[in-house]
Amino acid sequence: MINVMTELSKRLNSLYKNGATYMIILLVVVLGGAFFYFKVYLPKSTFRTIHPTVGKLDVKVFGIGEVNAKEIYPVSSQTGGKILTVETDQGCWVKKGDLLATVDPVDMPHLYAESRISATKARYGLLALQKELESLNAQKRLIRVTYERYERLQKQGYAAQAEYDKAKADMQSIDAQIAATLANVDSSKSEIARAEKSVDSFKEKLSRFKIYAPIDGFVIAKDAEVAQTLQVSQPIVRIVDPKTVWVKAYIDERISGKVAIGNTAFITLRSRDGVSLSGHVARIATMSDAVTKEREVDVAFDVLPIPFYINEQAEVSIITETIDAIVKVPHSLLRQQNGLTGVWVLKEGRAHFQPLNITARGEDGVGVAEGLPLVSRLIVPDANKKPLSEGMRVYQ
Repeated sequence: MINVMTELSKRLNSLYKNGATYMIILLVVVLGGAFFYFKVYLPKSTFRTIHPTVGKLDVKVFGIGEVNAKEIYPVSSQTGGKILTVETDQGCWVKKGDLLATVDPVDMPHLYAESRISATKARYGLLALQKELESLNAQKRLIRVTYERYERLQKQGYAAQAEYDKAKADMQSIDAQIAATLANVDSSKSEIARAEKSVDSFKEKLSRFKIYAPIDGFVIAKDAEVAQTLQVSQPIVRIVDPKTVWVKAYIDERISGKVAIGNTAFITLRSRDGVSLSGHVARIATMSDAVTKEREVDVAFDVLPIPFYINEQAEVSIITETIDAIVKVPHSLLRQQNGLTGVWVLKEGRAHFQPLNITARGEDGVGVAEGLPLVSRLIVPDANKKPLSEGMRVYQ
């Protein structure tokens, strides 16, 4: 009896252990299946859908370029020499007429002073001649009185011929002296004019040793330093006119046909990522690049950002056309299938590829002419899920 009970106990323990093992295996299978269904199968088959929208579409073209300016002035000296001072630096604002630099004039100040002395001497010489002429005119009046008296007396027979002849000779002599003095006066005036021109010439030359700002502007480069020896017309600084700063963008010829002067544009600078600055097309180059087949389009800022940096990379988007009340589809939904561009549409729980008749492209999507009802449910593709295929069952 004891043996029978022992054997029965062993069989019950064995059945219990096997049952527990089967239960554990079943539980693992169920949990694994649930994990696969909810974490693997369903995510690859479940997609979000959206409807097409109707609204305004801005047709834009895009280009990449750099910040530049229409008017950049290389300020240089008209004469060579050693630089004594540089009064500004890059990154500084200057006003028209501000002193920018001075160059060693060497002996020019002495030559200028000598020319002024020569001019002053010539003026004093003219003054002396004018006084001399006044004296001669006074003597002539006295001599004329004497001459006219002897002339009357000689006619009446009361004056000797010799006395009359002497009075007449004195009259002719004073006239000759006056004529000579008048000639000297004219010569002196010419000398004064020459001396004054010499003064002006040296003054002008001396002024060239000081370099002034030609405009109100911003210094973008300093090309020379103190004690450096300049060559004639060698730039010292470069100044940009802030009113002419723009982005020199390059746009593919194939999409540049509708770009026109005055088009609204938006500028994104590399140093201000995410910030869109308003602008407009200010100039379109008349020649395209023969190698890149791109056209230069200059886009001006409506409000110049301060600070700005010449040659900074920038992107521009130019609105060439605005279409109202058009069916729009986001770019992210567009796919290529058998050489056609279209979207995946959900119909009766399955995915179907529908080609689109795209009539316009904008920054936020494309415009569709017809064939896409507003009630259509457009499938939003997801790279992390199962790739869409024709007739594939799709869950929402």
